[in-house]
Amino acid sequence: MIFVRPVEGLPEIREGDDLGALIAERAELLDGDVLVVAQKVVSKAEGRVVRLDEVEPSAEARELAAGGDPRRLEVILRESARIVRTRPPLVIAETRHGFVCASAGVDSSNAPEAGTVVLLPEDPDASATRLRERLRELAGVEIGVIVSDSFGRAWRQGTTDVAIGLAGIRPLLDLTGELDSAGYELHATVIAVADELAAAAELAMGKTSGIPAAVIRGYDASGDGSARDVVMPPERDLFR
Repeated sequence: MIFVRPVEGLPEIREGDDLGALIAERAELLDGDVLVVAQKVVSKAEGRVVRLDEVEPSAEARELAAGGDPRRLEVILRESARIVRTRPPLVIAETRHGFVCASAGVDSSNAPEAGTVVLLPEDPDASATRLRERLRELAGVEIGVIVSDSFGRAWRQGTTDVAIGLAGIRPLLDLTGELDSAGYELHATVIAVADELAAAAELAMGKTSGIPAAVIRGYDASGDGSARDVVMPPERDLFR
């Protein structure tokens, strides 16, 4: 059986906080567990917060703002490697990590204070690796770590959490060549394991409950890889 348990009691995270130590004090961790941590608290601990009163918007940002705050649009532009689509003030962008998402991951929700926005970690895989190593040091366990964030989907309503960083996790399960119950050979079935784990954890964490982490037990996701492995490569992207 698979169990998902929220990590409760974490304080508001600030820059420089030892996130690993705070989690180790509150979570029962066993070898083989998967810890899913919301991107927002990882970014806060790493100082990836911008004060809007320190941002001077460009002409492009003012045009895209369409009555919204042009300073927020300026931060989005700075975080974008490529603008994919716009419907001002909505911007769909490709980040430097290769993720295609709304606002290049720049978010005002659950920010430390009014007038600030939170950015994605500089390197979410590295963030997951540091957290995994810290928990190995403190708790003596070998676990997988996923840094998750909420993404929309082009053909579906609503958002779901996906893995934007990971360590000690096999991100994809390739079933090509396996036979189904009818004996049919699978030719193109690849399961996004890391994203499914992130989405499962979000059900326990919630968006407004103040619980930014959860532990998944009972599923063997151990392996190697990067969250970028889940990103569709340009040569296979029919919509790029």
